[in-house]
Amino acid sequence: MWYYHKGLKERSFIYKTMALGVNELKPKTYFIYEGQPFVVIETHHLKMQQRRPTVQVRMRNLLNGKLLERNFAQSDVFEAADVERKKVKFLYNHREQYWFSHETDPSQRFQLLSEILGDSTKFLKANTVMDAITFEGNVISIELPVKMEFKVTEAPPAIRGDTAQGGVKQITIETGANINAPLFIEPGDTIIINTQTGEYVERGNKG
Repeated sequence: MWYYHKGLKERSFIYKTMALGVNELKPKTYFIYEGQPFVVIETHHLKMQQRRPTVQVRMRNLLNGKLLERNFAQSDVFEAADVERKKVKFLYNHREQYWFSHETDPSQRFQLLSEILGDSTKFLKANTVMDAITFEGNVISIELPVKMEFKVTEAPPAIRGDTAQGGVKQITIETGANINAPLFIEPGDTIIINTQTGEYVERGNKG
């Protein structure tokens, strides 16, 4: 059984050595920082007067879910985290505990806490197949499909004339998450969302 446990963060890690330059720290890159695995969320190149250029990296600790921002020099080098991917299926959420199973073997179940999943919890839908990220044989994170379909459960009515002028309104999807969508979206519609940005992409089939 795969199972995330708090004791994992107390282990010493052994991983394959692979050097990563700071410019290789792209979103979804997994690397070791201060002895623990992180995933890159976003990066920004900073140029300050009379100083050498630096790269600002926003990253998430894959053991405790904490977000960090660090500025690294162009000369900094890191070790790549030796992670693997496995196909898994999301089952259900019970009291902030999110249960998954192996894609083809429902008996192989494991749970992840909301602190580890981060914003992914907004878009977890039963029976969705996704990638589980494993480190040292333990599941430490998941990667949702980039685009997913969701049913709209709540949407305020648009005022006549607004739809012609464009604009957005806040709606609620089947997972309970709130997002901004065009004014013409109505309850019962199916919409496509980019799970990496949390943004509306397009309307699917009418519900």
